Amino acid sequence: MTNTAEILNFPTVIAGIQEQRVADTDDGYTRLANELYEELIGANLTKNQAKVAHAICRKTYGFNKKMDRIADTQIALLTRLPRQKVNSVKKELLGMRVLISDGLLIGPNKNLSDWKIPPAKGGPKCHHNSDSHHGRDSVTTAVTKSVTTIVTSESPQWGHTKDTITKDNKDINKPPKSPRKLKSVFDPISATLPDWLTTEIWTSWVTYRRDNGKPIKTQQTVTQAINLLERCQAKGYSPEEIINRSIANGWQGLFEPENPAKRQRAVAVDNSPHWNSPEAWRDFL
Repeated sequence: MTNTAEILNFPTVIAGIQEQRVADTDDGYTRLANELYEELIGANLTKNQAKVAHAICRKTYGFNKKMDRIADTQIALLTRLPRQKVNSVKKELLGMRVLISDGLLIGPNKNLSDWKIPPAKGGPKCHHNSDSHHGRDSVTTAVTKSVTTIVTSESPQWGHTKDTITKDNKDINKPPKSPRKLKSVFDPISATLPDWLTTEIWTSWVTYRRDNGKPIKTQQTVTQAINLLERCQAKGYSPEEIINRSIANGWQGLFEPENPAKRQRAVAVDNSPHWNSPEAWRDFL
């Protein structure tokens, strides 16, 4: 009897290709005064307070607004904090006058003198031994001369690097820099659309995303949006309803409603005469 071994070939795992995220001002930027930004950096705020304060700046000045109606859920999504925590931290910042409100509007307080933040603890100080007579550092003249003499005598004669680099002795073997490739810009308006999606409705969505600093930059985003609109259409919603709903609520994406749309069914109207009316007995008379 021979012993045989069965070789099992397991399928190899194909690593997914993850899209690299690179920050670019072409995708939008927040125009913030340097003095306000520096004050936020140095302010004695807790980590959560700093996150909420920066999030409020992003949601206001990031859209060229000084104040705006910002839901706690939006701040929670941006700061990755619970909504209840965002609400309490926001009240703390309002109390410290870092944020100001006007009705339902909220925004950063540009009047930095109004901020009521406890002063931050000073950093560690460098303690030097001072000369009791002159109030200067206790580095004696003898030590200074000896250090200068040793360093000067042991320094190479060719001097500083800046003096030795000339046009004649540059590395001639270094290849020239290749010209920078121009970044191709994707135009979502020119994307192929299905028959049930009009160009006018799709252009309104593309323009809204661009004006809010979140332009559509890939074909994959267009395909996913069309697939979502098609699912919504199967539930009884038109593409115009879904797009206008996101624009009206200030959303950055399209969302599928949970329940099918309630449509009024057409009720057939029976125009035949009543059985006991003269018209019904006309044929029998």
